Amino acid sequence: MPRYIVEREFPGGLQIPVDETGAKACMQIVETNLSDQVTWVHSYVSANKKKTFCVYDAPTPEAIRITATRCKLPVQRITEVRVLDPYFHR
Repeated sequence: MPRYIVEREFPGGLQIPVDETGAKACMQIVETNLSDQVTWVHSYVSANKKKTFCVYDAPTPEAIRITATRCKLPVQRITEVRVLDPYFHR
């Protein structure tokens, strides 16, 4: 399965409470993505919470866009990536 970095912008800042409500919101995204074989691996959030860099496994960028639309999440850019392990010389 290809891996992608999905860049998102949140002008008002990402608003996910660190409690049960936030956990439920994240799990709803995970469950919604399953129907299109899209897996949210993890995300990085900028210090000001206005930009995220999300790692996804998905069959295509289009599948990510479809699930983002269903989840009402913005998508600025999708880039297919490969792993570069800095310790591969060992």
